[in-house]
Amino acid sequence: MPVSLRAVPLLAALVLLPLSTAALARVSARDQAAADALAQRMQAAEKRYTDALVLASNSDPKGQAEGDAALEDMEDVLDACARQKGCQIHTLLASYKRLLKEKVDAQSDAEGDDLVGENTSDDPLDDGSDHSVPADSNIPDSARTTRLLDDQRHRFDSMVAYNPAVQAGIRRWLTDMRGTLIDSYENYQNLRPQMLPAWQATGLPEALLFGIMAKESNGRVHVSSRAGAAGLMQFMPATGSRFGLGQDGTGFDTRFDPYAATEAAAAYMNERMGELDRNIEFALAAYNGGEGRAARIYRDRPGASFWDADVYRQFPAETQDYVPMVIAAAWLYLHPRQYGLKFPKVDASPAPLKLARTASIYELTICLGNGRTREGFMRALRNLNPRYQAETWIPAGTTINASSHMVRLYNRQCVKGPTAELAHTLVTATVDSAIRDDSPRTTRVAVGDVSGVPVGVPTTVATGAPRPAKPTAAQVRSYKVARGDTLGRIVGKFQCDTRELARANGLRAPSYVLKPGQQLKLTGCDR
Repeated sequence: MPVSLRAVPLLAALVLLPLSTAALARVSARDQAAADALAQRMQAAEKRYTDALVLASNSDPKGQAEGDAALEDMEDVLDACARQKGCQIHTLLASYKRLLKEKVDAQSDAEGDDLVGENTSDDPLDDGSDHSVPADSNIPDSARTTRLLDDQRHRFDSMVAYNPAVQAGIRRWLTDMRGTLIDSYENYQNLRPQMLPAWQATGLPEALLFGIMAKESNGRVHVSSRAGAAGLMQFMPATGSRFGLGQDGTGFDTRFDPYAATEAAAAYMNERMGELDRNIEFALAAYNGGEGRAARIYRDRPGASFWDADVYRQFPAETQDYVPMVIAAAWLYLHPRQYGLKFPKVDASPAPLKLARTASIYELTICLGNGRTREGFMRALRNLNPRYQAETWIPAGTTINASSHMVRLYNRQCVKGPTAELAHTLVTATVDSAIRDDSPRTTRVAVGDVSGVPVGVPTTVATGAPRPAKPTAAQVRSYKVARGDTLGRIVGKFQCDTRELARANGLRAPSYVLKPGQQLKLTGCDR
């Protein structure tokens, strides 16, 4: 948060001061002493201004007043220096430019660099210095300073109350919920190229998006609640439908689509902000506790704060917890270093990945390995490709969403070779292949659903036993689908080839939707 906009005109005044006054060849001892005193005053003012920046970054109201007073001291010194023989104007200018650089570095460290880390991303939304303003070393100091002081990426700080309720939320995120916050950050960085454009289009602060996502879903695309809310932004069916979310033509629920869900959340929040005089606390209360309740309370108490007792107590306990926790997560997203928080580096530059061989997300997760991540790529792959379940077999030639880092690892490890074969063996392994029993048995899948492994893809299990021969046409029978049946279970029970079974019964990949009572022709089955 800038301490003052007065720094910009002050710099302009410095540039216009005549530098020739510093070139006096001879000055008296008395003049030199006066000039030295002015230099000391400038140093003291610089320290005072630097200290004010620290106070402001900690949301201390004294920071603004101290910063303004320090700038007034500098202006007085410069005015005196212009009239004082022997005063080195160019030295004071260098001192002032050093102060500006310290301001830039402080904001970059506290609010940008530590957040993004040593960025190797090609993502145009993630430039490695902050979340919205690109760095450019060729811009003159005065222009960079103007842009910095005019930058509104942290206007969120001035839009919310930083009070003990928010501080208690920060404490919770930093203690027993620290791991959840880190997971939310990593998930958000992988999804940011899909989520941020829709959000920024409404002019809402990015930190607010992160805070809502962290509290609602921790950045897990497929999460659903018992009440029926679903997706990253946890839309209920009715509310989602109002903003264009729901079942599409393929049967996919677009509440699980990161871009669509963020676009809907941005439209919803912007609508609430418009109704509630841009009050973030009330808008968040509406998001969680119902827009009707929030609007009624706001109308009944015009100008009141969410934190006023007779307002706060009208919201349910869940909303009373929700609002400060969202704000706390957003605050930490903007100011990690102040709280001893170091977010991990995430190489999430988006890139398409064309599968050279049929694979599932389970198999890709194994063959990609950790790749400088803490927990591997399963969550990122699932989030980026919400239409596929982890066990679904995705045909060769399909292009899925990934990052450039994943693509490099895939080409190196997953197309062919021992790592690729090991991953396939592990995913297709079953418990029954290890049990020596002559009696009939059902196949229990140890890791995922191997039902979709197509013909032509190696299917050797851990024991190395070959697959049984396919049945003849005379062996084709029928099966009545029971409640809870999936195609994978039926394939395992009757030792079927998934593609043949699906083709014979008109079932479409990748969902293979079945209905209880449906009669299936057991084409391509061994039992």
